[in-house]
Amino acid sequence: MKIAFYAPLKAPDHPVPSGDREMGRLLIRALETAGFRVSVASTLRAFTPEPDLMPKLRQAADAEKARLMQVWTQTGKPDLWFTYHPYYKAPDLLGPDLARHFDIPYVTAEASYSPRRDRQGWAAAQAWVRDAITLARLNLCFTDRDRDGLGRAVPGGRFASLVPFIDTAAFADGFAEPAGRNLMTVAMMRKGDKFASFTMLAKALALLPDLPWHLSVIGDGPVRRETIALFAGLPRERFDWRGELAPDAVPSALRKGGIYVWPGCGEAYGLAYLEAQAAGMPVVAQATAGVPAVVEHGRTGLLTPDGDVAAYAAAIRDLFSDDAKRKAYGQAARSFVLDERALAPASRRLAQLLKDALA
Repeated sequence: MKIAFYAPLKAPDHPVPSGDREMGRLLIRALETAGFRVSVASTLRAFTPEPDLMPKLRQAADAEKARLMQVWTQTGKPDLWFTYHPYYKAPDLLGPDLARHFDIPYVTAEASYSPRRDRQGWAAAQAWVRDAITLARLNLCFTDRDRDGLGRAVPGGRFASLVPFIDTAAFADGFAEPAGRNLMTVAMMRKGDKFASFTMLAKALALLPDLPWHLSVIGDGPVRRETIALFAGLPRERFDWRGELAPDAVPSALRKGGIYVWPGCGEAYGLAYLEAQAAGMPVVAQATAGVPAVVEHGRTGLLTPDGDVAAYAAAIRDLFSDDAKRKAYGQAARSFVLDERALAPASRRLAQLLKDALA
């Protein structure tokens, strides 16, 4: 089966690293592992930061649809269109029309719909998202939160769960035992939810002056200076600002971690949590947004109430001070990802879901 893959927010070859780009690449790998022939249908970035810019984006999309129609008429159409992560700022302006025109099945993964955005000027864009969800032979949902939201928006939609996963090949060796108590996090430094998480982490660490913690931070971004300033009231020698690392260098860097600390404000789910757990690190995060989909409270980490800085600091203290619990959680975290959230089982699950949906 030939699959036309499209990611309206970020194409798989987008130059800026992100969890969104990585998940797109992982889906392609999972599909190819299952035996499908996958090609990126388009690299058109259908993203707009303001709803007023949507008409201009529509013009570009119309031109791209015309191009694809011409190409497919000459070379043959794909057997299925697969769109990853359509949402109000990046709706799929290509796939639904092309799927209807060529009479091919349409599938989405990680689509999201928020009724409150209709009241914020995004009603037209959200109509495109709702149309895609309605048309889809299958909507793959990575979290219960997303599935519930889509079900309310499109009661007759066809939904199935596909849990977030990573390629664990780089974590196969050298991670048998969790490391010590070194705190670690991996995150981009940008405004919004990422900065909010750094802010909460700084406040929590300020409540732990009696513990001999050390924090290693992997990541960079446009607000690096402002991010580091959040921790200015804490001893400089307790921090190692490592900057951005190449993706293939991250697994080995994670070997030096002991506890993964990232509050996860507004986190869709967070592939970095899975990578940290694959490296044998227990996680301290908030029980918010999609985080519970990738961290199991009381088994692979501790999840604290949303926005409760004191509870978050207490959870860090708990794992930091209890060697047996930290080791047990770290081992469970590694087993959880390698056994349940690896590429191979995800590929099998994805293949079966597509087979059932297209039967």
